[in-house]
Parts: sequence; structure tokens; C-alpha cells
Amino acid sequence: MKIQSLFVAVVLAVSHQAVADEVISEVPDTTAGKGVGVLAGAMAGGAAGGPVGALVGGAAGFFVGAEAQSAAGLAERGYEVAAQNGSVYRVRSPKASFAAGDQVTYSGSRIHSSRH
Repeated sequence: MKIQSLFVAVVLAVSHQAVADEVISEVPDTTAGKGVGVLAGAMAGGAAGGPVGALVGGAAGFFVGAEAQSAAGLAERGYEVAAQNGSVYRVRSPKASFAAGDQVTYSGSRIHSSRH
């Protein structure tokens, strides 16, 4: 039983390359601008038009904040990643840099290189 457990542990330890996701492309990430835009828009809209104004202002702020961040050249790095199950997801990576075709693993809210 111990030999089987050891074998399974070794196979799982070295098989992470087989289940790695793949970076498709780098995309601009404007999450911070959207967040600031929603907050500012909701406050201004709420002051001007009450609860309905807050909703409308927040929605408008979402788009304006993203565009303002892009126009200012402050967009952060994000990546489109193809998962093994065929789905495609976007993930932020402000510090780590990847190229198209890199094998990555997803843990938490970040991706990490599969090559250590």
C-alpha cells in the first residue's frame, strides 16, 4: 500500500505540465479604473439624483473609468488564458510577465509559470 501511495504521489507531482493552461495573448486590464469610476459615478449620481442617480452614475462611471485609465496609458497587464477544459478566462498579472504559448497554472487569482 505504501508503494502505491508513493507511486501516486510521484505521478501527481510530475504531471502538472499535463494539466497546465496556456496563455493566448496579453490584454489590457482596466479593473482599477472601473472600480474608481463606479465609486465616483455612484457618489456624484447619488448626490444629483438619489438612489436612481447612484445606479445610473455608477454604471456610467464603470465605462468612463475604464476608458480614462486606458487613455492615460495606465492599463495594467492582463492575459487571456485557455484552460484544458476549453474555456477561456482573463486574469490580471501586474508583476509577472508571460508570452503567448507559455504554460501556466492558475492559483488563487493569479497565474504562475508551470516551469519552475
